[in-house]
Amino acid sequence: MAKKKDEQKISYAAAVRELKEKGPMRLYFLWGEEDYLTSCFRDELKKACISDAEDDFSYHRLGENFSVPALSEAVDSMPFLSERSFVEVNGLDLNRLPEASTTELIKILKDIPDYCTVVFTESSEFEPDKRLKLYKAFLPLCKELRFSAQDGSQLMRWIVRRFAADGKEIELPAAQRLISVSGELMNRLIPEIAKISAYAQGSKVTVADVDAVAHHIPEALVFDMTDRLSAGEYNAALGLLGELLADKNNEPIQILAIIGIQMRRLYAARLAIDEGLGKDYVMKTCGLKYDFQATKLMRPAHAFTAKSLADAVELCAETDYRLKSSADDPASLLKECVLRIAVGGSNVQSV
Repeated sequence: MAKKKDEQKISYAAAVRELKEKGPMRLYFLWGEEDYLTSCFRDELKKACISDAEDDFSYHRLGENFSVPALSEAVDSMPFLSERSFVEVNGLDLNRLPEASTTELIKILKDIPDYCTVVFTESSEFEPDKRLKLYKAFLPLCKELRFSAQDGSQLMRWIVRRFAADGKEIELPAAQRLISVSGELMNRLIPEIAKISAYAQGSKVTVADVDAVAHHIPEALVFDMTDRLSAGEYNAALGLLGELLADKNNEPIQILAIIGIQMRRLYAARLAIDEGLGKDYVMKTCGLKYDFQATKLMRPAHAFTAKSLADAVELCAETDYRLKSSADDPASLLKECVLRIAVGGSNVQSV
């Protein structure tokens, strides 16, 4: 089944190529979790519209100072040193725009002059509520680009180029480890690459360099925790859970949600092993982009039975209910959940 238009994967390179071949359109809507690419594409739009970087007369930027009259004035302003004018609207929460402002906004956007390009850019946390009447009028007028995490091969090439710019060569296992521990979003990887490049002593970046200084996202710690559980290293697994709980940015419900996702993935991997379906099935079922991720997932899956993993999935749902409905200590509930997973779903007293 074909994906809906707004669910299709956006290739950044293809979007830039289209911009250069066809020129800028009058209206763009940029959003998605990968705000690094959102910012880069906005910069490409600006360069395509304004040839002179010093041309402040043709460039209008609205953010916290946004108002419908201000947008109307910016759109109507003639370009001065360029053929086009460029209007940025950054971080405006379109989901909460008052109805009166919505009506006036749509009127303006329906009548953008041929010499003007307007771009709405949202933060990485924003997701449009397309049930609203605003979007039903807005989206047909614009070029919508949603930038999410890039495909595996594109991201790997980008990582190699970023390290090369720092005079470093990253080994393939090290690049895979970096993605595993720090995630797939470029905006998260940029500071990690800078830290690792500064830390690495030689010209080559190794797995040890990545492990030494890269920030581990919660998903990575949960992955490592299940590795410890599969190896029977229960104290080490609880130690990793303790790291997650010690980080005040991690809510217990959030941690449990990640554990639940990992248990479902392990269950799918275990079923694939039992049925001889292989890594391709695991990648498709679990939404994985990399062969090495499937390999890493299937390794601990061998240590569990399908029954124990099915029980673990149910246990995570049960613990989620208890977290939301009881007055018990959240940390103790999470520890109990992990220990019960470790012993195959049998009852373990709260710790």
